Amino acid sequence: MKLSACIEWQFGDETVGLPDRIRAASKAGIDLVEFHLWRDKDVDGIAEALEETGSKLTGFCVDPRRSIVDPAQHAEMLEAVRGTLEAAVRLGSPPLIVASGFLREGVSLEEHRAEAVKVLREAARLAEEAGVTLVLEPLNTKVEHPGMYLDSTCLALDIVEEIGSPRLKVLYDVYHSLVMGEDLKAVLEGRMHLIEHVQVADMPGRNEPGTGEIDWKRVVADLKDLGYVGALGLEYRPTLPALESLAKTREALGV
Repeated sequence: MKLSACIEWQFGDETVGLPDRIRAASKAGIDLVEFHLWRDKDVDGIAEALEETGSKLTGFCVDPRRSIVDPAQHAEMLEAVRGTLEAAVRLGSPPLIVASGFLREGVSLEEHRAEAVKVLREAARLAEEAGVTLVLEPLNTKVEHPGMYLDSTCLALDIVEEIGSPRLKVLYDVYHSLVMGEDLKAVLEGRMHLIEHVQVADMPGRNEPGTGEIDWKRVVADLKDLGYVGALGLEYRPTLPALESLAKTREALGV
């Protein structure tokens, strides 16, 4: 499996902007990169660095973030998708990450899901027209994201399966999933075709693999057994200088 550096957090000890972090990652042997929001970034500089290094993006977030479960935000959410799709095409058409938004007080879970399906169906149509894939990301609600609607991988897979678009899939974050107590194999068995990208970070702490409690050799073996052939996104906060952190991560993952 190839590794994808999250340059939002990595290579920041030696560089400032994302273009230089792309160059630093490439110099370290990593030619796949990802980041978070894009509207405050140097998109032209990122495009130039990608072309210069031959690197590729594995994803960034739909920006601004808007709720998929609050109909009052749906128009803004779809406008954010349209704008981010335009940016994505400029940057090689990588997958675009969608978070769910927060639970609405006094609203049933059934209504939450219905609203999510409604707006994601339209967002997927826009993505199909642009030739870009949207990836829905469940986030843990026990540590970083209390109150978030979508904290279940199974529910994310169910929603994506219901919509049935080839341009709407799921981002599986091992850290978020294990914080929520999910069993990787049980959750992903028979559904790996719905997973577009996998991200990793150790727990507790959300730092590089090898700093916490997760058996990463087992995780990688399980992903391979289930048929995952994509990249592993290194979405962690490093505790070491970039190259040392990367070496520790490679050793822990066995890749």
